[in-house]
Amino acid sequence: MTHTLVYPITSGHNQAGHLELDGCDVVDLVREFGTPLIIYEEKTIRDQCRRYMEAMREHTADFEVIYASKAFSALAMAQLVLEEGLSIDVSSAGEYYVAKTAGFPSEHIFFHGNNKTREELEYALDGGVGFVVVDGFQELALVEELAADRGECQKVLLRITPGVEAHTHSYVETGLVDSKFGFGLADGVALEAIREALMAPHLDLVGLHAHIGSQIFRLDAFRKAIAILVELIGQAHASFGFDCRYLNIGGGLGIRYTEEDLPSSIGEYAAVKVEGVREEMSAMGLPMPRVLIEPGRSIVGKAGITAYRVGNIKEIPGIRTYVCVDGGMSDNIRPMLYGAQYSGMLANKAEAPADTVVTVAGKHCESSDVLIKDARIARPEPGDILVVPATGAYCYAMASNYNGTPRPAVVLVNDGRARVIIERETLADLVAKHRPLRDQPDRLMEPIGR
Repeated sequence: MTHTLVYPITSGHNQAGHLELDGCDVVDLVREFGTPLIIYEEKTIRDQCRRYMEAMREHTADFEVIYASKAFSALAMAQLVLEEGLSIDVSSAGEYYVAKTAGFPSEHIFFHGNNKTREELEYALDGGVGFVVVDGFQELALVEELAADRGECQKVLLRITPGVEAHTHSYVETGLVDSKFGFGLADGVALEAIREALMAPHLDLVGLHAHIGSQIFRLDAFRKAIAILVELIGQAHASFGFDCRYLNIGGGLGIRYTEEDLPSSIGEYAAVKVEGVREEMSAMGLPMPRVLIEPGRSIVGKAGITAYRVGNIKEIPGIRTYVCVDGGMSDNIRPMLYGAQYSGMLANKAEAPADTVVTVAGKHCESSDVLIKDARIARPEPGDILVVPATGAYCYAMASNYNGTPRPAVVLVNDGRARVIIERETLADLVAKHRPLRDQPDRLMEPIGR
């Protein structure tokens, strides 16, 4: 029995009345691995990868689906998407290291970032990174310099800011005119970037890239961005003979976090992107490039849930009831960062009526540490296991040690088996990189002012 649209595809209730994922009882998982616990369901991840590959293949034979690893970067995750035939994008030396350690071929790694350091670029080029997505003029000159030092010709794409409203939260809109990302169109900036890249002897400008934002439901924004990009390609072709062989039109497809969310399907998304490129390029009289897309959230978001243990329950008569859990903003900053909304349930009372409205609060010393306002769940008691679905993207990736909280364990379930893919941090891990004020202090410091 599928539990609900926002849970992984194998979710259901077992005979004990507990939430189960692909044969694994969530209550049993918590008993074995502790809380907070992030649980990924492997079948959902693979299913989303295959849906993207199949949807793109329906429209073109020349495409690449690139996993945006910033959504969730882990060795096991990188290996999983590699097995499914995806490429990968990284936005730091750390994410690049994870991809390489996972065995990703260099030619299928795309290196993003609006402020890549010299050290990061040297590390990536030394590792044979396939593509650098260049984000500014200084970086363009730096990549040329580093490639020249190595006697190589580095493949690059230029990130273009198309100035399109994406109809999503302002914090995850990346394609507006006022953006820290990419080359803008105003005053011929993007056109000049193309000219300089084409003139650089150690750069191979293979194409352009644009990403207008994340958690997008309305597909018309993508279509507008494509028209703007192709117009730029036409100008550059006429002015400099630019041959756009790769057109990376980003990711951004939204997912369902609550039952009220109504995202477009992967099939609709692929059709808008590929056919939009085909129509615009044909109108320009230019050949169809390889079409690249970069899904992240829509591959892993629904596949993950987070399980917490309920602690204190505080009723404020006539106002609300707070249900406090043993995690919060240290493992899911999204509600506090940009008002992300979630649903919840009690995994150990999966078949009990959801007749109690509560506010799920974290354990951290911030009033804003609230995971869900007005959640409708079964009547809670201390010790219950509260589950928040759709936490597979940007939760562990943005986890912190705030208030000295170790990051949670992450497990992957498949066919009734669970294996740890990221171990829970320990208290010792919190100070593993710390160094004492004195190696052998004779006494404690006197208070200041004495």
